[in-house]
Amino acid sequence: MAGIGSYLKKHTEALVKDVGIERACELTGKSKATLGRYYSDSPEHSDRFIPVDAAAQLEEASSYPHVTAALSELRGITISYSDRRRNDREGGGVNSDVIALSQRFAMLMAEYNQSIEDGVISVNEAKRLLKETVALQQVLIDMKLHLEEEQP
Repeated sequence: MAGIGSYLKKHTEALVKDVGIERACELTGKSKATLGRYYSDSPEHSDRFIPVDAAAQLEEASSYPHVTAALSELRGITISYSDRRRNDREGGGVNSDVIALSQRFAMLMAEYNQSIEDGVISVNEAKRLLKETVALQQVLIDMKLHLEEEQP
C-alpha cells in the first residue's frame, strides 16, 4: 500500500498545483493545510487522501485529470483523454444524442466501406476508423449520462 499511497499523493499534489492552491481551496472548501495533508509524504499523514468529490471538483478546473489517470493506471486501465468538457452540457438531451449517434455511426460505416474497398485496411485507414470509433463511443457516453440524469 505504501507504493500506491505515495503514487496517489504525488498525483494529488500535481492536481492541486495544476489548479493552484488558492483556487483549489475555493473550489473544495478545504484549507491549504488540509489540501497539503492529502499529498504530504509525512508518516503522520500517510493515511490521509483526497476525497473523491474534492478530486472531481479540482479535475473539472484542471488541465488534466491527474488523480483519475493515476487510479486508472493502478488498475491497469487505459483511459482516453479529451480536452472536450462534457460537463458543460449544451442542452438537447437524449434526442440530440440519438441524432448524433446515428450520424457518427453513418460516418464510421462510410469510413469502413472506404477502407475495406481494396480488401485491406491500411495503418492510416485503421487510425481513421479508430478515431471514428472513439467519437461514436463518446456519443454513447454522453447519451448514458443524459439518461442517468433523467432517472428519478
